[in-house]
Amino acid sequence: MKRILFVDDEPKILEGLQRMLRPQRNEWEMSFAPGGEAALAMLEAETFDVIVSDMRMPGVDGAALLEAVREKYPGMLRVILSGYTELEASFRAVPVAHQFLLKPCDPDALRIAIERATSLLQALNSKMLTGLVGSLQDLPSVPRAFAELRNALSDPETSLDRIVKIVEQDVAITAKVLQLVNSAFFGVTREVSDIRTAVSYLGISILQNLVLSLEAFRCFQPNKSIPGFSLEQFHEHSQLAAKIAGAGPGKTKAGGVAVGAALLHDIGKLVIAERAPEHFARAIKGARQEKRPLYAIEEQLIGVSHAEVGAYLLSLWGLPYPLVEAVAHHHHPSRVPHDKLGVVPIVYLSNLLAHEAENGGAIAPELVAEEIDAEVVAEAGLAMQLEEWRDKLDELGEQSTARAKGQ
Repeated sequence: MKRILFVDDEPKILEGLQRMLRPQRNEWEMSFAPGGEAALAMLEAETFDVIVSDMRMPGVDGAALLEAVREKYPGMLRVILSGYTELEASFRAVPVAHQFLLKPCDPDALRIAIERATSLLQALNSKMLTGLVGSLQDLPSVPRAFAELRNALSDPETSLDRIVKIVEQDVAITAKVLQLVNSAFFGVTREVSDIRTAVSYLGISILQNLVLSLEAFRCFQPNKSIPGFSLEQFHEHSQLAAKIAGAGPGKTKAGGVAVGAALLHDIGKLVIAERAPEHFARAIKGARQEKRPLYAIEEQLIGVSHAEVGAYLLSLWGLPYPLVEAVAHHHHPSRVPHDKLGVVPIVYLSNLLAHEAENGGAIAPELVAEEIDAEVVAEAGLAMQLEEWRDKLDELGEQSTARAKGQ
């Protein structure tokens, strides 16, 4: 049974929450704290899985409370409640909140947000995930992309097309934008996986606040270099995989979900590079020495790979489940049932085909050591289209290589 702490400085609000959530008492063990200071005291005495806090409170407000929770209890799911009139203040909670919900909060929306965000962790059942992801504040961004977005947002004549193009070039920025637009706070009535739609919903002014004022997307500056890992190459591979997913036979059915999932499929590598660089270096070295896939070495070392780490982060951020599922299983597509031309097999193939294109049409054993599974291809209904898909790799690969060289 999940243990959830609700925090609000107004007694009537807490009473209303208790009445509203009474049907959940058989599934949740709920406690209620009358303010930030009281919540911190309760956290010292008891253990909770989730904290749901109001944003605007005297003394310790919601952002300060969740910051303290992130530092002391990194594995706890952190949810902020806020109203439309508190939008500007709520941006302070962006780096520390996993979910944003709009007040007054609908009980079903709250239940779905909590269940969805905790379901993947339950399935993976790994303390390593909470340690790696729970304490993470922001994902690293390529300095060039950060600077380009900052300059574009400072120009009042900047078009939506230009903003979308910049956002799509950076995995970390893409993930944060999708996190925000899929939060209940912004009142979007459907799940959003498409970057253009996400940017349209958020608007230029929100992006300005997010990027310029709060510096949510900081530059990637590890304390020391990680042998075998290049952030530029990481982004090039992610973008190429997304292009392949968009050019594939499932584009009419999977749509932007497959493209978004392909762009974010390796985001767990950023988390591990940021939180555990020495482990990441050992895994890369082991993969090259043993000529085995990186994810297999990661699983051997800590029980999970970058795929699960990335999926857990995206799940906490409330991204659409099909996207999270594809990221989680892009190395093991057979672990889950999937529809023909489904998102999971498309992302699985897009990743491997991107590696093929990057390595001259042949998967390099010391880099990947993973052949495409013919059974997965057949079950997904992609056998007939695979060669047609490969025919497009030369052009896409050449474009990626030219961009990497600055041409």
